[in-house]
Amino acid sequence: MATVSLDTSINSLPVQIGLVGYGWWGKTIAQQISTSGQLSLKAVVELDPQLRNQMSHDPILKGVQILSDFDAFLQITNMEAVILCTPHQQHANQIVAAAQTGKHVFCEKPLCLTYVDAQKAIATCVTHGRVLGIGHERRFEPSVIQLRQDIQSGVLGTILQIEANFSQDKFFALPKDNWRLSNQHAPVGPLTATGIHLVDLAIAILGPAESVWARLATRGSNFENGDTLGIMLGFAGGANALISAILATPFEGRFAVYGSKGWVEIRDRKHPESPAGWDIKCVMQGQEPVVTFAEKFPSVLSNLEAFAKAVRGEQPYPVSHAEMLANVAALEAIMKSVTSRQVESVATPSIAL
Repeated sequence: MATVSLDTSINSLPVQIGLVGYGWWGKTIAQQISTSGQLSLKAVVELDPQLRNQMSHDPILKGVQILSDFDAFLQITNMEAVILCTPHQQHANQIVAAAQTGKHVFCEKPLCLTYVDAQKAIATCVTHGRVLGIGHERRFEPSVIQLRQDIQSGVLGTILQIEANFSQDKFFALPKDNWRLSNQHAPVGPLTATGIHLVDLAIAILGPAESVWARLATRGSNFENGDTLGIMLGFAGGANALISAILATPFEGRFAVYGSKGWVEIRDRKHPESPAGWDIKCVMQGQEPVVTFAEKFPSVLSNLEAFAKAVRGEQPYPVSHAEMLANVAALEAIMKSVTSRQVESVATPSIAL
């Protein structure tokens, strides 16, 4: 992981940041930045002229430079970092271009669509000493942080299996030609939209995956990139992660970890876009179930501010390059398994510098 030590005279100043893409999630990111004292939005680049026209009336963007050209955007002086909210296929080249021009990069998930692209993107950031952040905000939920600490300290014993679901029906509101519904730009739609968050959490707990079997179908929509996905990831030592991701049913967010001493389930009350807290159930051997509630928390903002602190050299960014690469390796193997309908091996994370 790259951390950058800057002159102490600017360490207390907000990180001057640029945003690439102002669609659904780009707007969400801009809103989060507007509430932060650690980040300041300096510029936005958006290719769609209709969106750019709407942006000129957006109060959040008052005083923010709006551009239509990515290359010109990267040449803006005093812009320290960029956030990519763009189609997945574009991430690799945009990360490389931004790092080569001296910008730190925060990229929305998935980092890249291929293992080779992810290696190149990470290696470029390392070579140029740039921080690379990733939009896996589920790691920043307080209940997930506590769960990982409990696992690390042995509270749950040996971890046996993970069961998780992240489903939604938000994409029914999208225009039919939206890139999120495209096989080309968002292959295996339920994976790149929501399931990749759960793959990331499984890797955070169990380490890199070794093998995967996955099945994709279109059952409740006309989405060309599918709406119903089931995944079984295999990990070293025999642990599994069973992951469900659906784009044609009302929201559900569930993450459960089963150990030899007990299990914990975390359920979201609402979509992470507008969190409303989490219901947590813990069942330990020989004890009655304990159900608690965790208040809502701005995990998207927490992730962005962790990135800002890493840019300022205050602390390392908490998602390692190895974990980022393991996530993309798993994603690529899942996409292969969907096509082959066979168990596929997952590449072992290795960053070629």
